[in-house]
Amino acid sequence: MNETTNSVTGRHIGGTFELVDHDGRTVNEETYRGRYVVIFFGFTHCKMVCPRALHRLSTVLDRLGSVADRIQPLYITVDPERDTPQVMKGFLSADYPRFTGLTGTPAQIDSAKKSFRVFSTMVADPDDPDSYQMPHSAFTYVLGPDGAYVTHFTDAVDEDELIVRLSSILR
Repeated sequence: MNETTNSVTGRHIGGTFELVDHDGRTVNEETYRGRYVVIFFGFTHCKMVCPRALHRLSTVLDRLGSVADRIQPLYITVDPERDTPQVMKGFLSADYPRFTGLTGTPAQIDSAKKSFRVFSTMVADPDDPDSYQMPHSAFTYVLGPDGAYVTHFTDAVDEDELIVRLSSILR
């Protein structure tokens, strides 16, 4: 993946990565070349933000129709301790089948998070001392067919605006 400078922050977004997809295959920045890539970072135990974002993105892709076939949606975990390939596949296949889940070692995930400027941290769950949550940034990243950063969307962008903006990118 090419590192590209975000014109708003002046910081590089994107780069190389090596992760494991939810079918157990090793993937890297070259795997998805030739397609637009939509990336959301999250975790399968997330109770609100991730399911809402994945639902919104899935609906947007459905509404885009056949043009969405040019997009590979990826869900990269911020919780590699719990999100194995099997867990990711089970989580995504029922409700978000367009998405491919990516996981890896903690070091691999930390590298991917750093590359995309993603924040996450482990916080003990006050309701269950044996559990934890992973608060994280909630951006949707779009990469071009060459792997370069194109743009990102905050979690506040609604479906209609996402459709307009993604349609514009895909022209």
